[in-house]
Amino acid sequence: MHATAEADSNEAYMILRDPVHGLVEFESEEVDIVVRLLATREVQRLRRIRQLGLTSLAFPGAEHTRFSHALGAAHVMVRFLARLRQIDGDLPFWQRVTSERGRDAVAAALLHDLGHGPLSHLFEEAMPGSVEHESWTTRILLDPSSEVHQVLAADDPALPTRVSELVEGRHELPYLAHAVSGIFDVDRCDYLLRDAHFTGVTYGSYDLSWLLRSLRFERVDGTTPPGLAIDGMKGITAIESFLLARLFMFQQVYFHKSTRAAEAMIGCILRRAVQLVAQGHRLPVRLAALESAAAGELPSLHDYLELDDHTLLGALHAWEQADDPVLADLSRRLRARKLFKTIELEGVEVDASAERALEVGRAAAVARGLDPDAYVVLDRASDVPYPAHAALRVIFPDGRERDLSEVSFLLGRLRGQVLTRTRLLFAPELREAIGAELGS
Repeated sequence: MHATAEADSNEAYMILRDPVHGLVEFESEEVDIVVRLLATREVQRLRRIRQLGLTSLAFPGAEHTRFSHALGAAHVMVRFLARLRQIDGDLPFWQRVTSERGRDAVAAALLHDLGHGPLSHLFEEAMPGSVEHESWTTRILLDPSSEVHQVLAADDPALPTRVSELVEGRHELPYLAHAVSGIFDVDRCDYLLRDAHFTGVTYGSYDLSWLLRSLRFERVDGTTPPGLAIDGMKGITAIESFLLARLFMFQQVYFHKSTRAAEAMIGCILRRAVQLVAQGHRLPVRLAALESAAAGELPSLHDYLELDDHTLLGALHAWEQADDPVLADLSRRLRARKLFKTIELEGVEVDASAERALEVGRAAAVARGLDPDAYVVLDRASDVPYPAHAALRVIFPDGRERDLSEVSFLLGRLRGQVLTRTRLLFAPELREAIGAELGS
């Protein structure tokens, strides 16, 4: 990394080498806020949160962080803004991206994941009573005690609010809001390429440069800000590749059985720890945020920001020596990568069938002397790669506009479809008994 501050002009600039995007540059007054935001403790915390949680247990290279992803998203936003300014000639001035709006958008792209807990999405899914990371991001941005808030407010007292609104997908220019939070946004543009690179799974690759080059504005009427569209001659294959890349990454990486098994074990561990603390037990390592959860309260912002992968995994290591045999055993298993086994329930159309599998698993656990709440999990993972409400338009050279799903056979079939994986997860010693009962 090379970062320099121009002393004579007080304009900071930064040049980075990134394994995904190559040379990443923040070298203008419009984006110099990036340099100042990177120095805040809340952004630096993202160095200690892995982008893909425990996915490295299945894909050894997946050790990259939310910090590198945040920089990548900000870089993609800079490129996105450059493209918008190439095609906004027909827009009235008030509908264009001004320098102020550009600064706001780049800041939002950098900070969009600020509220992630340890191991990324895993923590908010596993911790009882937790709120989504987006809510924590908003809280960090708006809290005057945070360094991020102070940097933003130093530029403009209203900037923290505008950035939080962008992160939540709201802006007077909807196309700018959708670039931060939407079906085709800078977050997804970066994480697909980044996750594919570090997992070694080429399915997530797509042509970002061509996709950006294919962007157009919908028909301009001078009153309502237009939405973004795709060039009918150049962009259909590019957007198909992007959306299919996301589908394939969910199939091959995000829903991988080893990842889901490890995440289920973390969930069992955290629920057990919260239960023990609520009952008055003292664990070998205490986490203030966990104790708040045990009391049915949200952690303070300070306690939440003290959580990262290092603190959580350190606690799990210490919990191997806990007096509670279940907490100690699960913690040992996870660190030794003795993961739960899985039985696929794919194709199960009736929930009752999945519930029966869970009953079989729980009965097998009881027969073996194991706590069924801690050693058997019914795991349901789902995603909608191309939601039915998506309204991306395609513009042809003659001016005709059509919905993307009408033009693309692939996306027409994919639109609104739900990708699901249902599995029974359980301790390895239960495999024979459960398999015999379920015929697996």
